[in-house]
Amino acid sequence: MWQSYYKGFQNFLKIEKSLSPNSVVAYINDLNKLTSYLEITQQNLEPTALKLKHFQNFTKWINDLGLSANSQSRIISGIKAFYRYLIIENIMSEDPTELLEAPKIARKLPDVLDLIEIIKLIAAIDLSKPEGERNKVILETLYSCGLRVSELVNLKISNIFFDEGFIKVTGKGNKERLIPIGSLALKLITAYLENIRVHVPVKKNCTDILFLNRRGNKLTRIMIFTIIKDLALKIGLKKKISPHTFRHSFATHLIEGGADLRAVQEMLGHESITTTEIYTHLDREYLRSTILQFHPRK
Repeated sequence: MWQSYYKGFQNFLKIEKSLSPNSVVAYINDLNKLTSYLEITQQNLEPTALKLKHFQNFTKWINDLGLSANSQSRIISGIKAFYRYLIIENIMSEDPTELLEAPKIARKLPDVLDLIEIIKLIAAIDLSKPEGERNKVILETLYSCGLRVSELVNLKISNIFFDEGFIKVTGKGNKERLIPIGSLALKLITAYLENIRVHVPVKKNCTDILFLNRRGNKLTRIMIFTIIKDLALKIGLKKKISPHTFRHSFATHLIEGGADLRAVQEMLGHESITTTEIYTHLDREYLRSTILQFHPRK
C-alpha cells in the first residue's frame, strides 16, 4: 500500500529537489526502516494513518536496535522529508512528524591540516612522473578552492575562467556555483594542460574533463583518496586525512584569517550557515589574541 506513495516521493526528489540517485536511494532506505517496523509490529497502516505516537515508538525501536545517534537522526530526517512531501502534494493537511525529535548529535570537529603540513604533502609528490605533476595540481586545486572530491573529479576545462580567476562547479543537488581560484593553482593547471594532459589519449566522453588517468579516463574518487593517503604515509603524517581534509583546511584557514562566514558558506556550497559554522573551531591562542585586539574592555 506504500508503493504508490514511494513512487511519487521518488519523482519529487528527482525532479523537484534535483537530488542525485544515491540521495534518492538513501531517502527510500529511511522509509524502508519505518515500513519494516510496521511489518514486524503487525501494524497494517498507511502513511496517512500514522500519528506522532507511532513515530515516537518507532524511534524507540531503532534506538533499541543499537543504531548510532547519527543513523537515527538520518532516518528521522528522511521520514520527515517524506511527510513534508505529502503536505506539499495535499495528500495530508497536517504533518504527524512535526513534533518528532531526533537524538542530539555531538558535532565532530573535522581534522585540519596546517599550512606546513599541506606544503610537506605537496613537496612529497614525485614530480619525475607525469602523474606527479597532475597530482600536484590536484592538491593545489583542492586546497585553493575547497572542493568536494566529486566536484574535483568532474571539473571541466570549459568551466575554468582563467582571465577572471574563477571556476564553476556543480555541487550537491546539481547546484552550480562560482569559486575564486588562486593564481598559483591556475598557473599549475595551465602547465598541466600544456605539458602533461596534451600527451594523454583522451577518451571520447572525457574531452572536457580536466584531470585524467593515463588511459584518458576520468579519475575516480577512490584514486584521489589513494593519492592523498600514500602521501600522508610518505611524510609520516599521523592525522587521518582524506580529500575532504583539504576542504576543511581551506574553510578553517579562511575563517581564521578573518573571512566572512557567509562568503565561506557560498564558496563551500553549503545550503545552511550552520554547516559552515563547524569551521569556526579556532584555536585558543587565536581566540585570545582576537579578543585582546578587538574587545573594548580588554
